[in-house]
Amino acid sequence: MSYADYSVGTPVVDKAAPDGPIETRWERRKFSVKLVNPANKRKVKIIVVGTGLAGGAAAATLGEAGYHVTSFCYQDSPRRAHSIAAQGGINAAKNYRNDGDSVYRLFYDTVKGGDFRARESNVHRLAEISRQIIDQCVAQGVPFAREYGGLLDTRSFGGVQVSRTFYARGQTGQQLLLGAYQALERQIHAGTVNMYQRHEMLELIVVEGRARGVVVRDMVTGEISSHLADAVVLATGGYGNVFYLSTNAKGCNVTANWRAHRKGALFANPCFTQIHPTCIPVSGDHQSKLTLMSESLRNDGRVWVPKQLGDTRRPSEIPEAERDYFLERKYPSFGNLVPRDIASRAAKEVCDEKRGVGPSGLGVYLDFEDAITRLGRKAVEAKYGNLFEMYERITGENPYDTPMRIFPAVHYTMGGLWVDYDLQSTIPGLYVAGEANFSDHGANRLGASALMQGLSDGYFVLPVTIGDYLASNTLPEVPADAPEVLEAETAVRERIEKLLSIDGNRTVDSFHRELGHIMWDYCGMERTEDGLLKAIDLLAELRREFWSNVKVPGVGAELNQSLEKAGRVADFIELGELMCLDALARRESCGGHFRAESQTEDGEAQRDDENFSYAAAWEYTGAGSAPVLHKEELNFEYVHPTQRSYK
Repeated sequence: MSYADYSVGTPVVDKAAPDGPIETRWERRKFSVKLVNPANKRKVKIIVVGTGLAGGAAAATLGEAGYHVTSFCYQDSPRRAHSIAAQGGINAAKNYRNDGDSVYRLFYDTVKGGDFRARESNVHRLAEISRQIIDQCVAQGVPFAREYGGLLDTRSFGGVQVSRTFYARGQTGQQLLLGAYQALERQIHAGTVNMYQRHEMLELIVVEGRARGVVVRDMVTGEISSHLADAVVLATGGYGNVFYLSTNAKGCNVTANWRAHRKGALFANPCFTQIHPTCIPVSGDHQSKLTLMSESLRNDGRVWVPKQLGDTRRPSEIPEAERDYFLERKYPSFGNLVPRDIASRAAKEVCDEKRGVGPSGLGVYLDFEDAITRLGRKAVEAKYGNLFEMYERITGENPYDTPMRIFPAVHYTMGGLWVDYDLQSTIPGLYVAGEANFSDHGANRLGASALMQGLSDGYFVLPVTIGDYLASNTLPEVPADAPEVLEAETAVRERIEKLLSIDGNRTVDSFHRELGHIMWDYCGMERTEDGLLKAIDLLAELRREFWSNVKVPGVGAELNQSLEKAGRVADFIELGELMCLDALARRESCGGHFRAESQTEDGEAQRDDENFSYAAAWEYTGAGSAPVLHKEELNFEYVHPTQRSYK
């Protein structure tokens, strides 16, 4: 049986999801959970892996609640989690602008923006909690931008027609993370949280079917150790680096999630990856990552290309009448603020027509001339100054004088481990928060919603729902020498020894680059059945060559970044196979998943609600073995699926 010959198993059901009126589901769920006595919380141990917004907020909140928390990150400080890179803002249904926003409108925009492939219950809860997040962060001292009168300022993002995005210039993720970090450090000082930096999770410990701990490697000394608890939380981010070139930090990986997947956690919708339209174009083979320019720039920047094919004139030499503001032309209702998937495909389309700009022809202009004329340079500097400075440092071009050049690139991953309404995976006791889970964004995430979900999960959802599990189950202490613990440690050591012993002729980076080329070419902005089948064959061969010809220098008992990367790339290759299979099985276009065989007459994504209105949750059966597909049917009571239009 080949990998593509997957089977369909029993449906997966979200048993934690409440029914009844959607406006009261979260309140009723909070009331129905069993509570842990405050005195008993001190006896409960929880492991949190990851210290970004979701993980940092969760660890801080659980510690403050009285639990004994052990937190891990592979960075040298929690402050270096990738959440710090988020630029443009965080959504919240505060309606400070009195422009028609509401919890229901944010709920509607998110379900529609995700192309009707997300759960209504989860999305409505997210919209409700969004209002609390802003209050929480202001109380922490997060320096959100303010209007002249001192009130919090907001701006618009793609896929909406209201102004609901709160921001701190182009540093919103950094400021929010510092707020969560300060809350986390307070609990570390109080002794409720034990923090382990430079430790990477390499295995999940499952005892009697429940998640009871993790095996980690000290990345400085190479020491392998096990840590046991009553529950485990994974908040380890997304897997965009499977494409090699992405906007993610180079350390971002899928290993923690993939270890859990191999132990029985279902992996949902892996093919739902987001291509962000406003990234600095690739400049050459020397690059190891790409740089995002905030979507907030599309508030005032106008996207265009020359109307003529192959027009190589400087942008200032091209008259207004010879410019094609293609987003404004195609989508007059939303203009430059269409959702990311639509803006990305539109940019690809004009570049495919040979109207792209820049040395490679893979770029479009993001022009601020009108905004500078209308608002004045000082006003534009106040809003976007640090972003303009970053662009100039990277490209050597001044965007106040010359339009930015942008092109789509891999940014965010909507797929992740399957979780129920309580954020619990299919392994009891294993919870997954933030980008690491699949729960809220469907097939496309609206801009400024990642920070919202991470803080919602970490501050407000997980601390409530994990208590229900802890109060409902008797969890005897697991001895350090339990067979399951020793087995997990042995598996980690054997994997490390195998990677070091191959001593082949190819570097880890060469495998990662080849993986990235395959994924971008066949599972990137446009997918076809023939291309995906070819990719699955190429990835199987790449996996076989990796395990026979990779060269990992050094030893395990020391700082060894080649070893770290080798383990991550091995998991990325297996994930790539699953992503291509998931894309192959979903014979429709929706959101970030665009099948060339499934499009409308004018080139828009064509969903197939009759056959594919489900979340695809995949069961691992072994490396290269055909996985099992479990479907979670999606039901829409409040936002009925329609052909998505932003025209």
